[in-house]
Amino acid sequence: MKLISGLGIGLFLTVFGLLAIAGANADQFDRKTVVTFSAPVEVPGVGAQTLPAGTYIFKVLDSPSDRHIVQILNEDGTHVYTTILAIPNYRLKATDKTVMTFRERPAGEPEALKAWFYPGREWGDEFVYERPKAILLAKETNEIVLSTPAVLAAAPVEALKAAPVEAVKPNGETVEAATVVEAPPADVVTTPQPVLVASLPKTASHLPLIGLLGLLTLGGGLVVAGVLRHSA
Repeated sequence: MKLISGLGIGLFLTVFGLLAIAGANADQFDRKTVVTFSAPVEVPGVGAQTLPAGTYIFKVLDSPSDRHIVQILNEDGTHVYTTILAIPNYRLKATDKTVMTFRERPAGEPEALKAWFYPGREWGDEFVYERPKAILLAKETNEIVLSTPAVLAAAPVEALKAAPVEAVKPNGETVEAATVVEAPPADVVTTPQPVLVASLPKTASHLPLIGLLGLLTLGGGLVVAGVLRHSA
């Protein structure tokens, strides 16, 4: 009986362990990050929009080879504030914490979101603004800003995947996006790590399969227990 009891406990621990791993991998796939802003922050959108101070969820919705589609949601994930375009950007040293960078604005104006770096990764995301807003930000901050002629918040994900991306200088001149995005040093592999995205329907999740495997394993354990009991 001790053998049977131990077998049952082991099976349950195995199932729960698989579920915990699946949950951790899901966060790695979409880089889901909870961020709290202590002051209003301007983010890309229709012209741009300002998020009030509060807690938000950032996650990668999709990741074509040369860009990422990022969503910003409310704290409980029930409302999408905006779906925006970002270009992979490189930093020399990864950190163990989330890093958000901002563009400083004139007094009285909210800081504009610039880039997002996920913990443990050298590659992050430089956010793209609609061209009119990018021109304004470039002049205000005296920095080159990534821009696109697409209407970001109104564009479907498929359109964002193909939207042209350029950069705007403070004088309004258009230059290549590579002018803004930091390239890695020569001794570092230049291909960003791919992001496996959780963009499939919920029915395609691994959790039901893991649950089924767990039930089958548990059922097998009960059969073995029954055999042992009858043979005792």
